[in-house]
Amino acid sequence: MPNAQAEALKGQGNQFFKGGQYAAAIEKYKEATSIDPNVPAYWSNMAACYEKLGKYDEMAEAARSCIKADRTFVKGYFRLATAQKGQNDLAGCIKTLESGLAVQSSNPDLKRMKKEVQELLRGEQVAGYCSRAEEQMQSGDIAGAYKTLELASRIDAGNPDIERMMSRVKPKYEAMEARRKAGLSATEIYKERGDERYKKADFEGAIEEYTKCIDTLRADGKGQSELAMKAYSNRAACYKQISNFDGTVEDCTAVLEVDPENVKALIRRAQALEGLERYRFALQDIKTVLSMPFDKVGKANFDLANGMQHRLNRTVQQLKAMG
Repeated sequence: MPNAQAEALKGQGNQFFKGGQYAAAIEKYKEATSIDPNVPAYWSNMAACYEKLGKYDEMAEAARSCIKADRTFVKGYFRLATAQKGQNDLAGCIKTLESGLAVQSSNPDLKRMKKEVQELLRGEQVAGYCSRAEEQMQSGDIAGAYKTLELASRIDAGNPDIERMMSRVKPKYEAMEARRKAGLSATEIYKERGDERYKKADFEGAIEEYTKCIDTLRADGKGQSELAMKAYSNRAACYKQISNFDGTVEDCTAVLEVDPENVKALIRRAQALEGLERYRFALQDIKTVLSMPFDKVGKANFDLANGMQHRLNRTVQQLKAMG
């Protein structure tokens, strides 16, 4: 049963709120929470007052207390998301809205706000990319500017600001690329074609081009050159995409014979070995990665390898138990 005194204070707070006396209302809601902090409505109403006063830090604190009081009280998530939006913490706002939608997936207020904030976040990202591209253009990094604008286009295709900048950058980039490609060797051209086909998800076609590159380099006695290592690595990625795990293992091994601490090759070979159910060998590669300095491995690869290690350890232990 609700505490009668706390409910009376809430009622007084509601009257102050209706009269626009938000500071006075807050004091009443605070008194109510001091009597019973487990009623989410007290915190929610307090947060609504802080919103009216534009005090988003205090609003966020009240909203978090609301969620703590009752994690199924959806309005608490709405209050916190509103505060985070006011703080311009758009990424945090999205996370809060997703948490609320996990409680009530059909809530119209949460769904509407999520859509609005995603648009704001996308606008911020595009503006950031455009600003970066402008800086790259000013410094003469045409290739960098072109790639940055391509990333922006993936977020907001048809954006007039992106298209306007692209109209300035693309002709310069294409002229620069034409000059660069004119100076490529036959083997470099094979690799370039492979890269282009890979980007289009034409993995079989990419494999053909990388194979031409590798075979030509080996015939010229350059089978362990830097270009050959790139071609082997990229062909391994293609083989993995089409589930040719034997091919993946073979090409990754070719890279590792020259560069034993190539993180990408070790992880890729471990993934292929797992696909071939050669779990112990896969685990060896993963342990090699995890024994390297964190800075060399990088967070994304470390997290991937760490997850694989736990999974492979479980599998190996289960196989041992089965005899």
